[in-house]
Amino acid sequence: MVRDYLRATQENTDPAKFFNAVLKLKTIKRQGWKDRLAMKNPESVAEHCFAMSAIAMAIADEENLDTLKIVKMTILHDLAESIVGDLTPNQVTKPEKIRLENDAMKKILKTLPQKLQKDYWQLWQEYQKKTTKESVFVHRIDKLEMALQAKVYAKIYSKKKLQPFFESARSEISGSTLARFIPDL
Repeated sequence: MVRDYLRATQENTDPAKFFNAVLKLKTIKRQGWKDRLAMKNPESVAEHCFAMSAIAMAIADEENLDTLKIVKMTILHDLAESIVGDLTPNQVTKPEKIRLENDAMKKILKTLPQKLQKDYWQLWQEYQKKTTKESVFVHRIDKLEMALQAKVYAKIYSKKKLQPFFESARSEISGSTLARFIPDL
């Protein structure tokens, strides 16, 4: 551990900045819930990522997937939001979002030792491009978590307003083994 810290210092990195980016996700609220439901206190991005990680871990283990890789992807998948915020399609175009998030992720990862920068960047790019079964699985888990959270919110908010969240999840997940977990509204 001390050796890793010294190597990081020699590489002119500062892992504490990475940790701060992770912690900042606790303060960033999920924009879709705010916009569609006018929620004052929706789940944070960190809460979303944690739920995704736990759900992904259990299902990936059951389906004999590369669980460690998947959990790392779920942790990294929204990390850029610590800089750019939780951007929705109403706020920015898809190409602009990709550019902003790529720039943010590079800034965050450059605080880590070189090997971690490379490994985490590759995982994040794999997730973005949906090039492997693990990255497709994580995208589906993202939608599944959203549907499960919508079910929680359905106890308080209009089911009509929540319907688009369920439809989006069903569209992404239908035909996969995850479809069985989508709750009914």
